[in-house]
Amino acid sequence: MIIAHRLRILVGLLVLCALTTPARGDDDAATVMDQWLSDTAHQDTIAPGATITMQNWQQYKAYMPPGMIALFEGKYFWKMPDDVVMPVGPTIIYPLPKTYTDATERYSSQVQIVHTPDGGYDLKNYQGGLPFPKPEDPDKGYKILANEWFGYVPHLLVIGKPAGYASFCTQDRFLNISCLETDAVYRQLAYNTDPGTNKTEPQSQGAWYTQWIMVELPEQSKYTAVLTVFPQDLSQEEDHYVFVPALRRSLRVASSARCAPLLGSDMVNDDSRVGYDGGLHIFDAKFRGERKILALTNVGPATGVFPQNYDMPLGWAKPSWGPWSLRDVDIIDIRRIPSQRPGYCYGAKIMYVDTNFWHPLWEETYDTNLKLWKIVSIHPAVSDVPKIGKVTALLTGLEEYWDVENDHATHVFSANPDGKTQSAVYNDNAPGEFNDIERYSTSAGLMQIMR
Repeated sequence: MIIAHRLRILVGLLVLCALTTPARGDDDAATVMDQWLSDTAHQDTIAPGATITMQNWQQYKAYMPPGMIALFEGKYFWKMPDDVVMPVGPTIIYPLPKTYTDATERYSSQVQIVHTPDGGYDLKNYQGGLPFPKPEDPDKGYKILANEWFGYVPHLLVIGKPAGYASFCTQDRFLNISCLETDAVYRQLAYNTDPGTNKTEPQSQGAWYTQWIMVELPEQSKYTAVLTVFPQDLSQEEDHYVFVPALRRSLRVASSARCAPLLGSDMVNDDSRVGYDGGLHIFDAKFRGERKILALTNVGPATGVFPQNYDMPLGWAKPSWGPWSLRDVDIIDIRRIPSQRPGYCYGAKIMYVDTNFWHPLWEETYDTNLKLWKIVSIHPAVSDVPKIGKVTALLTGLEEYWDVENDHATHVFSANPDGKTQSAVYNDNAPGEFNDIERYSTSAGLMQIMR
């Protein structure tokens, strides 16, 4: 009896250990990154003029993020087409605007990271420009995340008539394709550095950035609109609103809907321009390393026809989009602080942040069980901004989301669907009707949509 009792206790302890001790590899995000960083520790370079194909891609895998390698290996439903061609060109770097770098020099030395009692973060004394021009420990990963959050974008970006619409095209495992065409207005209301702008708009109402998107086509979805308002106070959550045409009114979206699909796509609110629903203060970011990765950072309007100008069925970039090049990136592993993880859609997001213009070029997102969920490729366009010149601009170009758990994909492009023109215009080039803060940056403005 005593022996049997002790055996039951021993078995119980073994079961308890099995339940409470995570098995090696349970954290796929960390395991995959550790192996990839080890494999790519001795990068060299790729000579311009090289061409990557299915036959020789393994020669260049040291410059491919794990998600890109998985597409070449054919591990998932979404895989690289057999006839893929990736020409490699020289790396071209466009400097950040002088007014933005001037603000960086003037204010960055004052910026401080504050650790909050709940385990979160806050920024103190941020006034504009890049918060941390040379991010170092302590909190190096979070400093890179803050740089991405406040990375340069023109203070006004408009996609809509007369230039044309942007498109959200979704694709399922049966290769059915469905597209929405949308207007969009992205506006910076505080910390502005563009020439001739107010540093803080009088109508900002405590916001520093807003993004407004409205469906134009198909007709049955027309006037559906979403608005996100990002507060200057980083301890506050963003406000999300949706205009429902059938109700002829706008609704404030509950924070629990942060993981709902954006316009039926594979994007969620977390995948927005500045990237993180709930606020910068509730995310931790671990610095994982510096590498060079292949990226496409000068896509042209020829990307505007889907699927004709995409390498199908994956929807990969065709050579007509332009050459790939090597870009220096800082890699960060972003996760919510422990108290904020329950109910959140992502367990981890690996972000490859360009060290010249501080926006991501590639992402891999993991579900709550830390298994790979989405592979994200981001191809910004080089744009000529009035009074600024050429910059590598986020929100123009293309973003692709491959959901490897549900065999679904989304392709978002700002080129006009005719494939001939770019739909995005900036600052002084934006039509005057869109330079309306009340209409496009406030919830009250949503009520003007169907008038």
